Amino acid sequence: MSFTTHSPISTGPVATSASVPRVDLHPGRPPILHVPTPAPADLPAWAAEHRHTLLGLVTEHGAVLVRGLGLCDAGQVGAVFGRLSPALMTDAEAFAPRQAYSPGVYSSTAWPVNQPMCMHHELSYTHSPPGLLLLACLTAPTTGGATALADSADVLDALPPELVQRFEQEGWLLTRTYNDEIGASWTEAFGTDDRAAVEHYCRANAIEFAWQGDGSLRTRQRRPAVVRHPATGRRCWFNQIAFLNEWTLAPEVREYLVDVYGPEALPFNTRFGDGDPIGEDVVELINTVYAEHTIREPWQSGDLMLIDNLRTAHSREAFEPPREVLVAMAAPRPPASFPSTPTAGPEGSTR
Repeated sequence: MSFTTHSPISTGPVATSASVPRVDLHPGRPPILHVPTPAPADLPAWAAEHRHTLLGLVTEHGAVLVRGLGLCDAGQVGAVFGRLSPALMTDAEAFAPRQAYSPGVYSSTAWPVNQPMCMHHELSYTHSPPGLLLLACLTAPTTGGATALADSADVLDALPPELVQRFEQEGWLLTRTYNDEIGASWTEAFGTDDRAAVEHYCRANAIEFAWQGDGSLRTRQRRPAVVRHPATGRRCWFNQIAFLNEWTLAPEVREYLVDVYGPEALPFNTRFGDGDPIGEDVVELINTVYAEHTIREPWQSGDLMLIDNLRTAHSREAFEPPREVLVAMAAPRPPASFPSTPTAGPEGSTR
C-alpha cells in the first residue's frame, strides 16, 4: 500500500519506520491498523513516531481504526491526541452537552442510548469546521454503539442530481432555539453566560440571533451543503441536513417537541437555503443513501480512530451501556465563501 506524500491535515512527509503496523482492508469495514503485541509502553511516543503514517492513511482512505494500543484513561488519550494533532480545537456551538476532560478533549455527545445519531459531519454548521476527528474508546459497549462511516463523495454521487443542485446553489439553514431543557443551553454551547460575548461570536461567525422574552436564544445560520475536498478536489456532501432535521427524530419525540415548543421553536431544525421546509421524503431519502454507503466495525476497548471530517461522515448507533468514547477535533478548515444569508430571519435578529 502506498501513502500520499503530503496530507491536507498534516504538513509533514509520511513516516517510513521499519515498525509500521499492518493494515487490513475488507469490504464494509474501515481500514484497521493492527499494532503488534505487546502494546507500546509509551503510547504518546508511539503516536508521535507514526503520526504521518496515520494521517497518510486518513488521506488515502478517509479514516483509519487503530487496534491494539490499549488506551485506558483520559489522560493517556489526551497525550496521544496531542501528539497526533498538537492544536486541538475548542468545542463551540455543540447541539448537546459534552464533558470536558482536558483542553480539546471531550466525551462523546450526550444522546439517548436507544436513539441512533444518524450520519453527519462534525460541526459542519460552524463557520470553520474541523478537518480531522480523533476518537478513542475506553469502554466498548455491550452491544451496538459503533461509530459507523460513509464516504461523502459517494453519497453525493448517489443522491438525485436535482436535489444536490438545489442544495449546492442555496446551501442549507440551521435554526436553533436554545433552552435549558433540551440539548445544550446557550451558555453550554458558547461557553459563556455573557450575552455580549455570544453576540460578538455570532456576528463573527455569520449567525443571525434574537433573544427571546423568556431569556432563550434563537439563531439561524446558512452554510454550504457541498464542498470540494482540498486534497482530491472531489465534491463532498458535507452537512447535517438530515441529522438535525425534525423528521429524523423518532415520531414520538418529534410530536412531543412540536407540542411543547411549537413547530417554529424546535431546539434545532434544518431547511433549504431559501428558507423552505425540507420534507420528510427528502430526509428519508438522504438517510437511505447514507445507509446504503455505511461501513462499520464494532468498537473494542482501547481502540483509536482518526476521521477526515470533510470526506467521511460518521454516525453513532444505538447501544447497550456502558460506552465511553472520547473525542477531539483539529485542523479547522477556513470559512467557505458563500452568498450572503437571505434577509428574512427571526424576528428581532441582529447581524
